[in-house]
Amino acid sequence: MSGDLAALQARIGHAFRDPAMLERALTHPSWVQDNPGGGENNQRLEFLGDSVLQLVLTEALFALHPADREGNLTRRRAVLGNGAFLARLSREIGLEAHLRLGSGEEAAGGRVRNAALEDAFEALLGAVYLDGGLEIARRVALGIYGDIPGRLAALEGHANPKGRLQEIVQPLHGNRALRYEVLATEGADHEKRYEVAVFLLERRIGSGSGSSKKLAEEGAARAALVTLAAETPGK
Repeated sequence: MSGDLAALQARIGHAFRDPAMLERALTHPSWVQDNPGGGENNQRLEFLGDSVLQLVLTEALFALHPADREGNLTRRRAVLGNGAFLARLSREIGLEAHLRLGSGEEAAGGRVRNAALEDAFEALLGAVYLDGGLEIARRVALGIYGDIPGRLAALEGHANPKGRLQEIVQPLHGNRALRYEVLATEGADHEKRYEVAVFLLERRIGSGSGSSKKLAEEGAARAALVTLAAETPGK
């Protein structure tokens, strides 16, 4: 196995009592295919770790957002548990250097593949849970996430700008304060470009363009978020 597992354990803040558990969490199915009889892959630990992560994120969001309804909490949990973001967290702790991959998967770039990193992240949490219990798994997961409100703000603004804009505007101006308007459409049918503006009441607060109305509206919402942030004291 490549890399220094002691350094990985130091980064996540947990020293495994059973090092074989950590090794299993880092074992991609392709490695087992190349090494028959070499032990289990990480898929069962991934299954367990997914549930552990869902519980930890649910608890954290429940405490952080006491006024949120179930729908908002569910959406925020999905944003924080998104596969691409879990792969990003894996890279932040250097997990990719420690994966055990089969030769074909290695040659195909599996070490940087989001799917492999997402699975390994969840498997790692499953291994920590079995090795140290729920409290330690919670501490490890929250330690890797760090500033959850900050992570969430960045992810929500990027992944769902229209939803984030609605959340900001609704308490002050109501559900129907925002209006998206197509300003222009250019190009042939197979290569159309849309320009869309978003209005808060009657004030234009952002515009965007894209190859579909949806993408143009998202661009306008992102621009509007920047506008509103600049107008908010202390921002």
